[in-house]
Amino acid sequence: MDGILIINKEKGITSRDVVNKVCNKLGTKKVGHTGTLDPLATGVLVLAVGKALKLVDDITSLNKEYLAEVTLGIKTDTLDITGNILEEKEVHITKEELINVLSSFIGPYHMTVPIYSAVKVNGKKLYEYARERKEVDLPVKDVFINNIELISFEDNKFTFKCNVSKGTYIRSLINDICNKLNVIGTMSNLKRTKQGSFDIKDSISIEDVNENKLIPMEKVIDIPKIDVDEYLLTRIKHGNKLENRYNLPKLAFIYQNKLIAIYIPDPEDSKKIKPKTVFI
Repeated sequence: MDGILIINKEKGITSRDVVNKVCNKLGTKKVGHTGTLDPLATGVLVLAVGKALKLVDDITSLNKEYLAEVTLGIKTDTLDITGNILEEKEVHITKEELINVLSSFIGPYHMTVPIYSAVKVNGKKLYEYARERKEVDLPVKDVFINNIELISFEDNKFTFKCNVSKGTYIRSLINDICNKLNVIGTMSNLKRTKQGSFDIKDSISIEDVNENKLIPMEKVIDIPKIDVDEYLLTRIKHGNKLENRYNLPKLAFIYQNKLIAIYIPDPEDSKKIKPKTVFI
C-alpha cells in the first residue's frame, strides 16, 4: 500500500488530524503530510502512504497556490481571524492602490515568520514563546512570490490568488501587504488550490479515502523516467552508483511499471550518478 492521496482538507481540523483519520481508514501508521495547513485553512493537503513517505521532502518543496481572503480594519495576534483582536479601526484604500501593492511583492521576498508557528528558535517552538508572553527575535526567511493577483475587492474585504515557494506563510504576506498599504487587516480565509501539479480539482474528501484512491508514485513524480532491465535492477537494489549516461539533474528508474529509485549526479564523480532514494 504505497502511493499519494490528494485530500481536500476541511476547515476546523489540523493537518495531523487528517493524517490520523487516514491512518485509521487505511489501517496503517505509514502516512504523512507534505505541508501543514492551519485549522482555518482548507484545500489541497498531499499525503504520502507507505514507501511514498520517501517522497515527502520532494513534494514539500513544490510551489503552492492559494486563494486568500483578507478582512481590513482588524489586527489580531495570530495574523488571522481566529486570534485575539488587538486593534480595530476603519480603513480606506482604493482598488488601484491595492493592485499596485500586491504586484510589488512578486519576486524574492524577505518574510518574517509569524510568532504563532511551529518554527523553532533555540530549540523552542515560536508559539510556545507567544503563549508564555516571552519576547523572541522572529526569524526572517527568503521566499519567492511567483505570482499574485487580485480576485475581488468589496467593502472591507479582498481576495487574492498567489503562487509561492516552499515555506511562505500567507498570514505574514498579508500582514506585510497591509503594512505597505498603511492599514490593518487579517487573514479571514485561506484555501490551498495547488501544490506543484496536485490540483484541488483532483482532490478527495477524507470520507472517500480507500486503498483504491492511492495514486502510484511513478504517476506523480515530474522527472524523466528510464525503464531498466534485470541487470540494472540488481545494481539499483544494492544501492550502486551507475554510469552517468543521461546528463540530467534527477531521474527516476522504472521496473515493470513501478518506481524503484531516484538518482542524482554524484558530486564527487561527474561520470557517475548515485541513488537519492531507493524504493525496493
